[in-house]
Amino acid sequence: DVVGDAVDVIASGPTAPDTTTFPEAIKVLKKYSLWDKTPQSIKEVLKDGERGILPETPKPRDRIFERVYNLIIGNNRNASLAACKTLANEGLNVTLLTSTLEGEARHVGTVLASICQEISISGNPIVKPAGIVVGGETTVTVTGKGLGGRNQELVLSAALKLQGLSGVALASLNTDGVDGPTDAAGALADGETVARAEAMGLSCEQHLSENDSYTLFSKLGDLIITGPTGTNVNDVAVMIVL
Repeated sequence: DVVGDAVDVIASGPTAPDTTTFPEAIKVLKKYSLWDKTPQSIKEVLKDGERGILPETPKPRDRIFERVYNLIIGNNRNASLAACKTLANEGLNVTLLTSTLEGEARHVGTVLASICQEISISGNPIVKPAGIVVGGETTVTVTGKGLGGRNQELVLSAALKLQGLSGVALASLNTDGVDGPTDAAGALADGETVARAEAMGLSCEQHLSENDSYTLFSKLGDLIITGPTGTNVNDVAVMIVL
């Protein structure tokens, strides 16, 4: 569940060299104004490490790793390529744009929707009928008091950009089946999502500003609910343009 498959980060990298140091950990806590909120016991450990009283974690070229080999057997690229294969089997022209997507969910949603628009208008970067897959993991800067997850927020922002566009749909989900603190894996939207919401007295803009994508998609019946999948290789978004 790490974009880019950094072995020293996946599950905290128990079988990989640790490239970070005690001073770097202290620097990060201070950078984000968390040092004063950190329990004293943890601060003492970090300070002892900084002073050399405690040994650093094993680093690259440490002999302990001489006979260790780490192999990635499943990742986001695998999941994204599987999605591509499914779309191709449905007769769509398919492309995988990236399996390392990152960024603010609502901004990414707007970008993905604009790609759908471009394909619909000009056939670039792929001709219709098109299936576009994007993998990775976005983030959400929470400012509201609503309920949702990064995939649902991505789709909601995309819906605003897609409104009125026919023959286009976008879905995004977490491969572990749990998007944020909700029971949904993600959500889907098309060019009619905003109009359907307005017909029910719902404002997509308001729900987006409140980080309340789950509530809106729940009322629309457009949540993707899979239950826990037993795996976790980031998120996958699929766009279809007919």
